[in-house]
Amino acid sequence: MKNLAGLMKQASQMQAKMEEMQATLEGLQVEGSAGAGMVTITLNGKGVMKAIKIDPSLMDASEMEMLQDLIMAAHADARKHLDAKTAEEMQKVTGGLSLPAGMKLPF
Repeated sequence: MKNLAGLMKQASQMQAKMEEMQATLEGLQVEGSAGAGMVTITLNGKGVMKAIKIDPSLMDASEMEMLQDLIMAAHADARKHLDAKTAEEMQKVTGGLSLPAGMKLPF
């Protein structure tokens, strides 16, 4: 029974740390860019796009396909930064505990 009480305490502490991490991630903003900074996208910690900046020189109808490609690339770059930051925050919470492949927190 002593082990069960300790396990419950650890689970409670982990839950508190997860809630703290989620609050931290909500306030987080990451940027991704493409085309040498001609397109920049800002995502919040939940992956929602909050801002997009497009260099005015790209506002040409003949460049529309390139602009679309740059927006996609900038979003992918921002998402990569967000995933890295999320993994870093998760590492802090789990204390280096490795999760099984495919298992992500929060559940």
